[in-house]
Amino acid sequence: MKTSDFYYDLPQELIAQDPLLERASSKLMLLNKATGEIEHKIFSDIVNYLNPGDCLVRNNTKVIPARLLGTKVNQNGDPGANCEILLLKRISDRVWETLVKPGKRLKKGAEISFGDGLLKAHILDSLEDGNRQVEFEYEGIFEEVLDKLGEMPLPPYITHKLQDKNRYQTVYAKYEGSAAAPTAGLHFTNELFEKLEKKGVVIANVTLHVGLGTFRPVKEENILDHHMHVEEYQILEEDAEKINNAKKSGKRVICVGTTSCRTIESVADENGFVKASSGDTGIFIYPGYKFKCMDALITNFHLPESTLLMLVSAFANRESVLNAYNEAVKNKYRFFSFGDAMFLY
Repeated sequence: MKTSDFYYDLPQELIAQDPLLERASSKLMLLNKATGEIEHKIFSDIVNYLNPGDCLVRNNTKVIPARLLGTKVNQNGDPGANCEILLLKRISDRVWETLVKPGKRLKKGAEISFGDGLLKAHILDSLEDGNRQVEFEYEGIFEEVLDKLGEMPLPPYITHKLQDKNRYQTVYAKYEGSAAAPTAGLHFTNELFEKLEKKGVVIANVTLHVGLGTFRPVKEENILDHHMHVEEYQILEEDAEKINNAKKSGKRVICVGTTSCRTIESVADENGFVKASSGDTGIFIYPGYKFKCMDALITNFHLPESTLLMLVSAFANRESVLNAYNEAVKNKYRFFSFGDAMFLY
């Protein structure tokens, strides 16, 4: 199976640069995976398509302001070139795995200063993929320093500056650790959840800390040669129980986004039941995959030739999905992180 099998033509102007004023006012495309039939709605209509007893699974990870802009400290102590560090994964209290720019200048031993020395970073080691292990030096609590100095790490295709940090955060974000938002969840409001719960829809949470690998392009011609990124997940007992109860009673398990899908599919047994657990997953879902737990998916429109588009194509068949994407282009849907949504059922 070739990477080019997942290409579609997307005009640049359809890449959403800013979030809409109202989260639930995005367009919503419905795609019936059995028939390929398409309908056009507004996201707030999603309430009408979920049934009592259905279990809605959402990823409650929280994006940290992981982008730090600073200057390299020269040997004489003077500020040098501008630098950027992107936090990827905490290794210990003060040590993180990071992505650095410019990589060529930031070798082992280099020091970077942020906020006039409020935070300093010392490069320890180079890791695979060109990442660096970095030790931070600061006074007080790291999260507070980060909140003061860090920026939200928006994807490379968003060039506008985000006016409100909270708009790249779901309303139910709880556990800090992501370098990117689980963007399908950005459409939901607390009011929508109240309506769903009133209707009898069960809400379950999982946590999967989204890494930047989610944006890594598939460079290999054969998709099976692609090396999938690894992300940390957790499912608590009460949430596993909610998912399993839906399965037992013949109700649907509906994932909000590909990250929720990857989490439950990583731990589900052959009967679709999940158990409370935590660990790392590098699951790669592409056409031919047999879904064990997920019955329906709410997701955004993804990049051409991306692993996320491959996952969606595994769920609803590639031809139907690409046809829906071309329909979305024709109807001027907004694409990617701040774009519109799709419900595949």
